[in-house]
Formats: sequence, structure tokens, C-alpha cells
Amino acid sequence: MGGLSMDFTWTEENDAFRARVRDFLDRELPTNWDEIARHGPGSREQTEFSLEFCPKLAEAGLLVPHWPAEWGGADRPTWEHFIMGEEMWAVGEPRGGQYMNVNWIGPVLMRYGSDAQKAQYLPEMAAGRAIWCQGFSEPGAGSDLASLRTKAIRDGDDYVINGQKIWTSYAGMADTCFLLARTGGADQGRSAIAIFLVPMDTPGIEVRAIPSLIGHGDIHEVFFTDVRVPASCRLGEEGEGWTIISYALANERVGIPRYEMSSQVLDLMVGELKARGAFGNAIVRAKAAEAAAACEAARLLVYRVVDERARGVPPGTAANLARVAVVEADHAVTDFGMDFLPDCFSGDGHAGMLAHHERAIVTGIAAGAAEIQLNLVARRHLDLPKGA
Repeated sequence: MGGLSMDFTWTEENDAFRARVRDFLDRELPTNWDEIARHGPGSREQTEFSLEFCPKLAEAGLLVPHWPAEWGGADRPTWEHFIMGEEMWAVGEPRGGQYMNVNWIGPVLMRYGSDAQKAQYLPEMAAGRAIWCQGFSEPGAGSDLASLRTKAIRDGDDYVINGQKIWTSYAGMADTCFLLARTGGADQGRSAIAIFLVPMDTPGIEVRAIPSLIGHGDIHEVFFTDVRVPASCRLGEEGEGWTIISYALANERVGIPRYEMSSQVLDLMVGELKARGAFGNAIVRAKAAEAAAACEAARLLVYRVVDERARGVPPGTAANLARVAVVEADHAVTDFGMDFLPDCFSGDGHAGMLAHHERAIVTGIAAGAAEIQLNLVARRHLDLPKGA
């Protein structure tokens, strides 16, 4: 699939792979999967399920087929990675937080990790037995990661880490934190940022769940008080953190095909309205068409990015455009549901619609706020001056 002509027609091989994934899901997802998924990917219920599900996915050769064979993959094409992601999100993402390992943490370690770090972490990821969290945002540094204040001070062969992270997904059950910290003063900006792979059972780490509307156990505050880690926990060199995180985010921002879940949920909504005899209204039908168009626009923009990646084209503004389109699609679908099926979003409601609604709340924040993406589009794609 893909190529210079951007012909997004699926090949027979693509279709066969998609069918293989769907067959696996039909066999392995339990009858109560919708209820498990309803708790959210960071919940104990879904995390524990992922630790049963992902090893089966790995055994079937479907967890990391796009990874190099050296690290448990099969050197399969980039497109199969995204077919897998679409099918997983279509049913509510049964990999839970492990999608991060597959999409970007593993590839980042392959590119920047030491031999020891690769040997320590990649096999467990490829086997479906590793839960990670990302220590990025802080109370005073959300999408503006360059202003983070968590410090890692060198002390002999160790670093001592002090600071606070917030909105940390999956921290409650994570084994390891992909942590951004400052190794120099704030006046050094991005050049003093480093990344550390920190075991979450290290003394001095405290995790507090943040009650929210977006799932049970999905987000947390994490406090680091005199947390001592060996220098071997640092990923790359001091000052290389910004380069590494830019590479990571380029993978993360289009590695979550939320548009597929939105499209499936929109179909559910339309089906429910038809069952109620409420889909004949012209306004309802027009709004449904707008939401469907938003999903397809997001899909095609993401496909453009995947096509570029498959051809080895360096990441550009297409990723920012795709990210904004995915946010718009999520919001268009959830707004449609809230307008015409409000009863499905109160009380116990409809499990699938509620799960999508909760995820849509944070779509414009996770992986870089939508406003930040729009600023990047303005500057890099439209060539507008700051303040325009």
C-alpha cells in the first residue's frame, strides 16, 4: 500500500493480515470485553486483561510484527503496524497501556538505547508483559515540555531525581517510567533535558491517582523525592533528551488511530437512532454525515503520514495536521452523540459510547495539546508569523 502516488488501495496481503487480526480478536476477546474496556486502559481491570491478552497476541506473531526480528518482530511493513492499530482501536484497544511499548517506547529504545537497555527491556515488551508510563507533563509544564523543572543531579555514578509529574497515564500499575528531567539550569533550556528509564519501585517514588471522568486509574500525579538511580538508567547522553523525545512524539502522535474507534461508535449511534425511528430527520442525517466525513479526513491524513514513513521521508507538518484532524473527528462523533442520544451518556448508559466519550475528552491533550499542534501548523505549514 502507499507509494509516491499515495494510492491507498489495500493489497491482498494487507487484507489477509487484517482478516488474521480480526479472527484473532473474535477468538480471544471475552463476551464481557465491553464491560472490561469500559473501565479505561489504565484501570486495574484492563491492565490485568492486557497482561493476559498481549502474550497471546505475541505468541500469534501479532504484537510487534513491524519490529526487527532481532527484537521479537518479523520485519513486517509499516502498514501492518497501522492495520493492527486500527483493528485494536475498533474494538476498544485491548492492549491497554501496552500500545505505547509497541508504537514508540520500543522503537525509541532500539534507536537510542544502550545494548544493556535493549536487552533488559525489549524482550519483555515483545512478549506483552511490560507496563510503562511516561513522565512528561508537570504542573507548570504541560505541552511546553521545554519548561519542565524536575531535576536529575549527578552524584558520582548515580543521579538523584526530585520533582513532580502530573497527568501521568498508567502510572498506578507501571513497571517503568520513561522520565524527562533537567540535568542543568532552566537557563539552558532544551539542551539540559535528559531521559531516564526509572523502575517504579525505586524508593522515593509516590503515585497518587487523580479522580477523573476519563477512566478509572488512567491519570496520576507522581512525586520524586531524592530518587537515586544509576547513570545506566539514562537513555542517550545528557542534552540529547529533546532530540529523543521529538522522535518519540512523531511516532506517538499518529500511532493511535482513534478515528477507527470514532467511526465504529458513530455506526453504533446511527444504528441506535434508526432503531428508535429517529434517523429520518434531515438535520440528524446531515450531522451524522459531517461526523463520518471528519473520521475519513483523519484517516486519510494519517495514511499520508504512514505513507511518508514507509518511504523513509523525515517527519514533517503532515503529522501535526493529522493530529488535529484526529482530534476533530473524535469531538465530532462525541458531539453528535451528546446532541441526539444524550440518555446514552448518563448513568450506566451505553458502554461503548461512554468509553469513546471519555477518551475524546483527552484527545486534544494527550500527545501534545491540539492548540500546540495548530501553532506548529501555522508556523511550519502556513508559514505564518508568531502572533498572526
